[in-house]
Amino acid sequence: MMHLRSRRGFTLIELLVAISILAIVAVLGWRGLDGIIRSRVALTEQIESTRGMQLAFAQLQSDAEHMANPAALQKRPFLLADTDRMILVRNVYRENEAATLQVVSYRVEEGLLTRRESPGTRDLVQLDVLWKAATSNTDTTAPVVLQKGVTGMVVQTWETNRWQTGGKPRENNPTALELPPSGLQVALQVQGVSAVMIKSFLLGGL
Repeated sequence: MMHLRSRRGFTLIELLVAISILAIVAVLGWRGLDGIIRSRVALTEQIESTRGMQLAFAQLQSDAEHMANPAALQKRPFLLADTDRMILVRNVYRENEAATLQVVSYRVEEGLLTRRESPGTRDLVQLDVLWKAATSNTDTTAPVVLQKGVTGMVVQTWETNRWQTGGKPRENNPTALELPPSGLQVALQVQGVSAVMIKSFLLGGL
């Protein structure tokens, strides 16, 4: 008479070992996937930040290239380079319209790099009012956010063959430069980026 072999199943210890191995593999796989996702998010943020800085510098370059000629302003201030802000007067050209003057201001406030532009005008007296509103921070025009996460801005002007922070004040007008600079350099410190982002511009309208 033949006896059937008794079938042996998994012991409790074997099951626990198998479950432990599967748990370790799952944790390692999750960590790897989490690292990939975090790297992708960081890379996306860096790309967006770089793109935003490129657009901000492109706008700065356009404003610098169209900066008003001081001679046409009859010794009025045309550029204020200060810590975390820059204000300038630029020419505005529109098709089939006479050129006008506009006050443009850049500011870094609460981590935001913003740009404001005044209405265009051909009246120098009105330009004085717009300039005063911009320099005293009382302008009511809505700002446009160019870049987030900006912690500081330093503006320098190229004068007497070297970069200078701010402008030399006139005795009768502390916001005007004694001599028109030939270049402008803007340095922006962005949160999470160790290197300072610097861009230099030629002031083509001067």
